[in-house]
Amino acid sequence: MNPNVFDDPRITAVGLLFEVHAGLSARFATQLDEHGLSAVEFEVLTRLTRSPGNQLRMTDLAAQTSLSTSGVTRVVDRMERDGLITRRACPSDRRSSYAVVTPSGLRRLDESLPGHLQLIEDWFTGQLDPAALHALLDGLRQIRDAVHPCATAGSSDTAPEGETVLRTPDSSPC
Repeated sequence: MNPNVFDDPRITAVGLLFEVHAGLSARFATQLDEHGLSAVEFEVLTRLTRSPGNQLRMTDLAAQTSLSTSGVTRVVDRMERDGLITRRACPSDRRSSYAVVTPSGLRRLDESLPGHLQLIEDWFTGQLDPAALHALLDGLRQIRDAVHPCATAGSSDTAPEGETVLRTPDSSPC
């Protein structure tokens, strides 16, 4: 084996990405724990709040997170028990349901968000000048769309409460 193979910039790029993720995750976990949230609960609340009507179909929520469908069900069960989200039946498909943020979930997110944003500024976005941040965001979206094409599933076509979105089986790969 060529000893210089480990100097390959591809290995360096992935290694740096993992190191950054680990460092940020540790800081985020400590801050979110102060508000009684795990990182996955914060992600679920954020994904739902950023979606039309503060809701997503359970399958779309699974596609947008790092969780399996059964993993999302377990997290939603726990968060529903804690009053942070609720389920709502999908009026057009009895097999589907929506996860919806409750007022209590919105309050918890509002309480944790200032500290979370400060950590992001201090340890991530604030480390880059505007041009570098813009380039990083473009690059991350490009990579995300390639490796996780369903990451935005349901975020733009979720029906507001009381309305129906008709989907055909071929309307989305997700």
